Amino acid sequence: MEDFHASASFDLQGADLRALRKARGLTLTALAERVGRSVGWLSQVERDLSSASVDDIAALARVLDVATSSLLALGGGQEAGRIVRADNRRPIGNRNPGLTEGLLSPDLTDDFEVIHSRFAPGARLDHAVSRPTQEVGYVVAGHFDLWIEETLFHLHPGDSFRLRGDLFRWANPYPETCEIIWVISPPVY
Repeated sequence: MEDFHASASFDLQGADLRALRKARGLTLTALAERVGRSVGWLSQVERDLSSASVDDIAALARVLDVATSSLLALGGGQEAGRIVRADNRRPIGNRNPGLTEGLLSPDLTDDFEVIHSRFAPGARLDHAVSRPTQEVGYVVAGHFDLWIEETLFHLHPGDSFRLRGDLFRWANPYPETCEIIWVISPPVY
């Protein structure tokens, strides 16, 4: 689990929480029960009428199977919901060693999310996964090996790919970092 502090200037994004809950097919009642809170409290949090403690945010992230940072906003003001500055990108993911990801989308309230992924040399996903999503990836830099079902594809800068709920795994056995822009629908982080 990530380390974050109650004194940090982060706010829970109610709309993002709602989008993630719905993407997982959970009702307000089901999520509230799993985190040990009332439906009324959760409804107010989703509508930004109530706040959540550090422990609440950690519990929500655990139940939704996301990084705590996926529920937090960095900054605000006039740019909130419209602009994402390079130095104010929300970190997400963190399940695989050697993989760092940042949310390029302003939030998770659209029908899709845009992710910037960096795969360090040697990073790999050994066990194939499948997600109930449609995804398109574009290799910006480096090289990347992608298995879709059982077929191996060697990807290079400028190559792109699509996944539609397919079983996939990946590896970066190359000496340089690989950068990929992913568009994922519906949002899963």
